Amino acid sequence: MAGNSKRRGAVRKEGTKKGPTVGSGGVRRRGLEGRGATPPAHERPHHPAGKRAAKTARRDQGRHKKTDENELVLGRNPVVECLRAGVPASALYVMLGAESDERLTESVQRAADSGIPIMEVQRHDLDRLSTNGLHQGIALQVPPYDYQHPDDMLKAATTDATPALLVALDNISDPRNLGAIVRSVAAFGGHGVLIPQRRSASVTAVAWRTSAGAAARLRVARATNLNRTLKSWSDAGLQIVGLDAGGDTELDELDATGPTVVVVGSEGKGLSRLVRENCDAIVSIPMAGPTESLNASVAAGVVLAEIARQRRS
Repeated sequence: MAGNSKRRGAVRKEGTKKGPTVGSGGVRRRGLEGRGATPPAHERPHHPAGKRAAKTARRDQGRHKKTDENELVLGRNPVVECLRAGVPASALYVMLGAESDERLTESVQRAADSGIPIMEVQRHDLDRLSTNGLHQGIALQVPPYDYQHPDDMLKAATTDATPALLVALDNISDPRNLGAIVRSVAAFGGHGVLIPQRRSASVTAVAWRTSAGAAARLRVARATNLNRTLKSWSDAGLQIVGLDAGGDTELDELDATGPTVVVVGSEGKGLSRLVRENCDAIVSIPMAGPTESLNASVAAGVVLAEIARQRRS
């Protein structure tokens, strides 16, 4: 090739009229071409309007971020309890060099027997997965919970030999309360738990851990509209009982031997107005001491224990 190959652009051969000068490589020709219409201000990244549009898009993306993703159950006791309960796990992470004990050995054995993949990872990888580092050398990956439809849960409850016993949660935002209530419902013979689709705690790793695996044995459904679902259940012949500290019916006066739905409100807000209007009775727990109210999960456990007692007798 004629000319110096290290120089940019085309190089004319020696002996030409203009001499061996360097060309522009097409830059001047492309510079004469049109660039099209100027884009709108909100589509130009460096324009103030474009920066505002990008900020709004990022905010909307965070607002609509998907929540039903894989969860991690951390700690040796929660992991082995979930495996004992048959939680549908997708992977077991074990830290290389972790000190072995009975819980760790049992977790690995149960995962292997169930066909769950076992991953040996470095400590820093497990720290990154757990965000807080409180994993005790083991973590169980749980896939998104498979919620039932409220109609399917009602059908299963009403076809059972015992009268239907369902629990609906209103304004419960703490997954620990959700997990504890699921555990109580399973312990006292309930058929399922209903939660709203929005503004409510969902079955996350924290709820799995608190339920001690009961979420794998009990039906949990999500309602698009809690009030509409309660109204349809009432039309189906179920008694709707609200649980609130300011209720006008004491627990001793409640007759829950028939098909019953217990609606639990949060400790702070209690039952919402529309949910309260859909209840056939608002029940309160008689308190002997100066304590004004109980934790939502504790109150639900007390009521469910009383209902179980009534049905046994």
